[in-house]
Amino acid sequence: MSWCRIGILIALIVVIETPLLLAADPAPAGPKMMSLGQLFEAGGTIGYVITGLSFLMVALIVEHLISLRMNALIPPGLADSIHHHLTLRHFEEARQQCQFHPSFLAYVLASGLRETDLGYQSVEKALEDAAVEQSARLYRKIEYLSVIGTIAPMLGLLGTVWGMILAFMEFEQKANPQVSELAPGIYKALVTTLQGLCVAIPALAAFAHFRNRIDQLVADGSLTAEAVFADYKRIALSEPRTERTKAAASLRGKPASEMQLENPGTAAAASQAKVVAKSERSAADRGGAP
Repeated sequence: MSWCRIGILIALIVVIETPLLLAADPAPAGPKMMSLGQLFEAGGTIGYVITGLSFLMVALIVEHLISLRMNALIPPGLADSIHHHLTLRHFEEARQQCQFHPSFLAYVLASGLRETDLGYQSVEKALEDAAVEQSARLYRKIEYLSVIGTIAPMLGLLGTVWGMILAFMEFEQKANPQVSELAPGIYKALVTTLQGLCVAIPALAAFAHFRNRIDQLVADGSLTAEAVFADYKRIALSEPRTERTKAAASLRGKPASEMQLENPGTAAAASQAKVVAKSERSAADRGGAP
C-alpha cells in the first residue's frame, strides 16, 4: 500500500474519531462534554442513519484502495504477453490470455483483438470505445462516495432543524422560561450536523483522490494498449501498399493477352474497341475510293 493510501486512512480515522474521543474523554476543567453514549443518543434516529453511512463510507474506501491499483487494472506482464502473441499472429491465444487476467487492460485489449480481421482502424476504434466504457464503469463505482458526501451533511441539517423545532416547542410550553433552559435542546440538535460533517469531509476527499487515480490509470492503460498494437499497426498499414506495388509490378511484366485473361472485363472492352476502329478504317477506305 502506497504512502498516499496510508495518509488517506490516517486522515479518515482522525477526522471521524477525534470528535468521538473528545466527547468520551471530558476535560477536567471547562464546559462539560458529552459522552459517547450521549452523543449517539442526542443524534436520534437521524444520527444512527449517519453512523451507518460512516461505516459504508469506510467499507467503500477500503474496497477502492484494494481494487483501484496499478497491478489490479494493468496486470504486470499481460501487455508483453499479448504483444508476443500479436507478433506471431496468434490472435486466439491472445484472446484466451485476456480471459485469464480479467482487468481494465485485458478488457480493452480483448475488444481490439476481436476487430483484427477488419484492419487497424477498426481495432483503434474498438480500443477507444472499450477504454471509455471501462472508465465510465469505474467512475460509477466511486460515485457512491460523492453521494454519501452530499447526503450526510443534508441529513445532519435535517436532524438539527428537527431538534430545534422540538426545543422551541418545549420552551414555549413553560410558564416563565429562561434562556438557559433553551441551550440544552439547541446543542443537542447540533449534534447531527457535527456527525454529518464528520462523514462528508472524508467521503468527498476520498472521492476526489479516487477520481484522479482513475484518470491516471485509464490514461496509462490506454497508452499501454496502443503500445501493444504498435507492431500490428505498422504491419497492417504497410500491407495494402505492398500488395498494390506487387500487383503493379506483375502487371507491367505480363503481355496484354495475359492481362486480358486475368481481367475479362478489360479484354471485352479492348475487343470492342478493336472492332469499332476496324469498321471506321473500312468506311474511310470506301469513301476515298474513285
